[in-house]
Amino acid sequence: METQVQELQFALDTFYFLVSGALVMWMAAGFAMLEAGLVRAKNTTEILTKNISLFAIACTMFMICGYQLMYSGNGFGFFLSNLADADAGLGYSNAADFFFQVVFVATAMSIVSGAVAERMKLWAFLLFAVVMCGFIYPMEGSWTWGGEAIIGSFQIKGKPEGAGVDFQDFAGSGIVHMAGAAAALAGVLILGPRKGKYNSNGSVNAIPGANLPLATLGTFILWMGWFGFNGGSQLVISTKGDAGAVAMIFLNTNAAAAGGLIGALMVARIMFGKADLTMALNGALAGLVAITAGPDTPSALVATIIGLVGGVIVVFSIVGLDKLKIDDPVGAISVHGVVGLFGLLVVPLTNDSASFGMQILGALVIFVWVFATSLIAWFVIKAVIGVRVSEEEEFNGVDISECGMEAYPEFSSGAK
Repeated sequence: METQVQELQFALDTFYFLVSGALVMWMAAGFAMLEAGLVRAKNTTEILTKNISLFAIACTMFMICGYQLMYSGNGFGFFLSNLADADAGLGYSNAADFFFQVVFVATAMSIVSGAVAERMKLWAFLLFAVVMCGFIYPMEGSWTWGGEAIIGSFQIKGKPEGAGVDFQDFAGSGIVHMAGAAAALAGVLILGPRKGKYNSNGSVNAIPGANLPLATLGTFILWMGWFGFNGGSQLVISTKGDAGAVAMIFLNTNAAAAGGLIGALMVARIMFGKADLTMALNGALAGLVAITAGPDTPSALVATIIGLVGGVIVVFSIVGLDKLKIDDPVGAISVHGVVGLFGLLVVPLTNDSASFGMQILGALVIFVWVFATSLIAWFVIKAVIGVRVSEEEEFNGVDISECGMEAYPEFSSGAK
């Protein structure tokens, strides 16, 4: 009887893990739709090509070397034989664990796509995806989730042995989101802003996206997929305690997204005098990023407040980066980087296993590693094949120069 119960728990936890991974995979569609809606029509095909290609590259590179590098410190060798053991002591299928982890890698790389949109060479981006998914992300992941804890921990005075404080990032505000933003920031600095974005007098020209309904759909898809992102990070659901924890994580994830949207919408109304849809969309995503580091410990009201503050922060961050002439067409660096850091720093407010010192140290390690290695990778790619399309290609749109087709051919000037 006990064996049957254990087998049932194993099957249930594995199934839950796979469904959660499928939800996170669906976030790839959300990123694609969001970015396709926020770029100009002449750059739509290329941004879609980047998003679906990076997902394939992420899955392949993590299979070849990333998974082993992240979880055993021994990469650069096919690990598929290691998945022959269904359990491997995890309590769920080892293959399910790989599937769940690989879609997180793709999420980190998707963040880079939007920030470098409309002026980067397609093949330069895809080459960077190989490095990011095969080496840069797995290395920082091995120091955090992978058990090679160079960040370390320290003992709380007066607490029992083993009750130390560790770097806490439940589902990846820093490990996934801030890491993706750090790689994106390095790329944007190498790339430079889009032509016509900034004037010599310091003013900023708005470059509106071509399809806000598509961007809104993308945000809803991401919102839905985030339940798998955060909820799946509980890893199991087969006990009463785990099921209750998953339910609370779902509740807090949704509450934070709602709070983030409300916060961004209110700040945009105060600052711009209008209800800015793009800020509202980024506010919802900011709320989701903010709660991702610790969705398991706050109350629903506190989660809402955390999301709301994240939504407020993202508006000021987007405006601030524009003043610094850091051109991010979709606001990815602000949403995932600045708010990702905020998400890490608020964990100690609701989780006594975390401390501000360890959270800052962890964030610093992640950012410095990813930014520095990404900067080197971008420099090498620039020297070898270049990273930016020509001024003429940028003016005409990268759809034709990079992909040879338009997303909306019936609306082009030459259409009959």
